[in-house]
This record gives sequence, C-alpha cells and structure tokens, in this order.
Amino acid sequence: MGHTATPPPSVGGLTATEHRLANGLRVVLSEDHLTPVAAVCLWYDVGSRHEVAGRTGLAHLFEHLMFQGSAQVQGNGHFELVQGAGGSLNGTTSFERTNYYETMPAHELELALWLEADRMGSLLAALDDESMENQRDVVKNERRQRYDNVPYGTAFERLTAMAFPEGHPYHHTPIGSMADLDAASLEDAREFFRTYYAPNNAVLSVVGDIDPGQTLAWIEKYFGSVPGHEGKRPPRDGSLPDVIGEQKREVIEEDVPARALMAAYRLPHDGTRECDAADVALTALGGGESSRLNKRLVRRDRLAVGAGFGMLRLAGAPSLGWLDVKVSGGVEVSAIEEAVDDELRRFAEEGPTPEEMERAQAQLEREWLDRLATVGGRADELCRYAVLFGDPQLALTAVQRLLEVTPEEVRAVAAARLRPDNRAVLVYEPTAQSEQTEQTEEPAQ
Repeated sequence: MGHTATPPPSVGGLTATEHRLANGLRVVLSEDHLTPVAAVCLWYDVGSRHEVAGRTGLAHLFEHLMFQGSAQVQGNGHFELVQGAGGSLNGTTSFERTNYYETMPAHELELALWLEADRMGSLLAALDDESMENQRDVVKNERRQRYDNVPYGTAFERLTAMAFPEGHPYHHTPIGSMADLDAASLEDAREFFRTYYAPNNAVLSVVGDIDPGQTLAWIEKYFGSVPGHEGKRPPRDGSLPDVIGEQKREVIEEDVPARALMAAYRLPHDGTRECDAADVALTALGGGESSRLNKRLVRRDRLAVGAGFGMLRLAGAPSLGWLDVKVSGGVEVSAIEEAVDDELRRFAEEGPTPEEMERAQAQLEREWLDRLATVGGRADELCRYAVLFGDPQLALTAVQRLLEVTPEEVRAVAAARLRPDNRAVLVYEPTAQSEQTEQTEEPAQ
C-alpha cells in the first residue's frame, strides 16, 4: 500500500487513524456508522499568508480555479457529478489554508476520492486563459458583493491591515485586491499550483460510514501516483510583540444604517493554553445575549442594538479578538467606548464570576460538539489539527483543554491583552444622506 499507520486512540467513542502514502500525502480516517454518509476533506497548506506583494488573492482565486475542470472532468463537471450522486461540496480559503470537501452517500465515496485525486494530479491540463478569466471575474464580483458594496463590508479588511503592520504576511485578507486580481497571469496560477497543490503539502481526511481497508485502497489507487513537489516556500514569519503598543484608530463615513464601533485586539497564537483562556474570556464578555457586554450595552443601558466579542484563531500569527457593537439611534460612539472600557477594566481586575466561567465553557463545549457531530465538521477539524499543529488527534481532545482553563488564567489574559493600547479601532459614522433617509422613512403599516 505504501502507507504507514498510527494506532486508533478513542475519545468519547470517536477514533481516528493516520496513514501516510509514499508521495507524502497524509491520510486521516475516522469510522462513524450512525448514518450512511461519508465526508471527504482535503486541506492544502497554503493560504493568503503564503502570497507575496502584488499577487494577493491568488490562493482564493485558485480555490475557484479548482472547480473549473481537470484532465478527466471538464468545466462544471465536479459539481455536476457530486450533486448528481446526492452529495454536497464546496471549498474555502483562509489566511492559513485552502480546503475542499464533499459529503456523499457512503456508496459514492469512491467518486469523491477520484474527483479530488484527478484535479490534484491533472488540473494543469485543463487550466487555460478562458478558465482563468472566467474565475477572475467571479472572484472580483464576490469581492464587490461581500466587501465593497455592503454596509460595514470592508471592516474586516481594514482592521486586519491595522492590527498587522505593512509587510506582515497577515496584513492582507484572502480576498485580495482588485488590482492584484487583474495582474495575476496564467503562468502565476500554474506556478502556484505546481508549488502548493502537491500531495506532500496536503492532508486528506475521510470520516463516516467507511471500510478503512477499502478506503485506503482507493486512496492509494487514485492519489498514490501523483508526484510530490519539493519547491514550496515556507510562509514568512508572522510573530509580533504581544501588544500593539498604541491604539490605532480610523473613522469611516459611509452609507451605513447605524453608527458602529469595531475593534481588533492582538491575542495569543492558536494552539496555546493562553489562547484557550482568551477564548473563554471573549465568550464570557461577548458571546451571546447573556454575555457581560450584551447585558450592559443592550439590555441595561440600551446604548446598542447588538454587541459581540469573538475570536479569530490564528496559528502562524497572533490571534485576533473581534469586538462589534452596533449603536442605538442617537447614541454617540464615545458612550459605547466608555462602557466597553469600564467592563473590560472590571473583568481584568476581578476576572469572570463562577457563573460566567460555567456558561462560557459550556458554550465552547457545545460549539466543539457541534463541529464534531457531523461527518463533514469532524473531517474538517481533523485536517485542521493535522495541518496547523501536526497531530489530528488534538481535534478529539480540544474541549478538554478549554475546560481545564482556570478563572485566574482568564483574568490574566484579559488584563494583559484587552487594553486600549492593544487594539485597532474602526468607528462608522453614517453619512448625512443615510441619516436623513433613516429619519424620513415611514414605519410599515
């Protein structure tokens, strides 16, 4: 077979085994016979952090190109074959990886494996100027719909650029810029594929109602002949000081429905105990209607219509804490900032209450269970821990690490990181025209 295997640890009834093909492809299998479905997930260790100046957005563009046909499957055939067999599929791009996934009726698993292997091994045979131009336009339109032409749409891009300095590998978001999308050439795309879309730069997980022996035989049959590639360039160093050292601030006047305060705080890297403590802190502060900020800003003082504090976990750079507050009509942003800083200061001094700790950890445990409850979610988590941390088994024990975090650790990370001199701030102010429109609109009858 050309693969090696690790023994199958069991966590709460869930098991996973890891194998490696001779060409370097890592394979993770997890049996689950509760329903007759199987999920295939393929993570490539490439994201926007691997891009260079002038070619931003290439990782995301290539995600789209992977659905444009390969040697054996023309045009939109990948979608047609999977959906025609009763399955679902998609792909996504982040700072740190690109993934592709299918969930199939169990008896159609071989089809999904063949499709993924065919485009891994032969996409260049079908990649031409026509497909390049087609998907370039699709991505540019996606940028317009999700970023440029929606209220608050550029907030993520702006805050990321403020939190990570110029030249940092995470300074730009995966969507890329219009200018760089226009500048990308067919040869750029081909070189990108040759460099990163190799079996030794990927992890394949298969989860569900599977026969491990048969599944491995199919994987060896279809993926085993795809050659590896040794030309990958490692991502640039993403390390930064623990705190920004100042409050960065930008005021945006746009046609938005309400004032908003958004902020990004620099937090510990994913995979550390400090990161888990920060996750608990943000959940206690802003995770749901019973969180501290929501109770203060929305329910008690009625300064805002919504308040959330979440976390973007990053392994190759500091994670980010995302504060998002939509202001009630007529309230000034300064009142929101004062209330937020008051709550963060009290939290840093006193830490979470026992009730807040219990609620936050229960919420995070439920989210972990939700991810592992579906075959697709579990396949994705196994790939994530294999690619970013080298060990897929960590996916099955992640919740235990969150539950072991102490209130003092939560308080300490909040005191160290949730400070005014460690955040990038965006203030959205509606334009005069949007405010006038809001005031003159008549209520629905």
